[in-house]
Amino acid sequence: MIIDIQDIEKFCEILRKGNKTIALTNGTFDLIHAGHVRYLNEASKLADYLILGLNSDQSVKQYKSDKRPIVPQKERAEVIDSLKAVDYVVIFDETTADKLISKVKPDIYVKGGDYTEESLPETATVKKYGGKIKFIKVVEGCSTTNIIQRILEIY
Repeated sequence: MIIDIQDIEKFCEILRKGNKTIALTNGTFDLIHAGHVRYLNEASKLADYLILGLNSDQSVKQYKSDKRPIVPQKERAEVIDSLKAVDYVVIFDETTADKLISKVKPDIYVKGGDYTEESLPETATVKKYGGKIKFIKVVEGCSTTNIIQRILEIY
């Protein structure tokens, strides 16, 4: 289910009243690949519900490139929402997930193992709300950048 950013805080409050745990992850998820799927499957095991914060087209352009994303946000959200590991998708406009974290207040914030607590921009915000941070190992060689490079080599 895709939830509007204006509704996510209230929605999470309702989940918590049911004594459910919430895991939050976020990212671009531009060209979905096996690394994304494995990551999200692992993340979904960490709580009752997995919410995925999807960077908007605007935010992706700010922190990646003006040529990205390749797939528009509505289509990326639809694809992510169809994955059984993801319970809810919310699109956000910032380049970091700090504002989203302050709305969701996740029990667990999940990121790829290419981050550490020291390098993760959202660490202080997660801790402010009492959440834990869990890093999931990145699948080597599985990345959108690698896919784009391979396509460019072909053409």
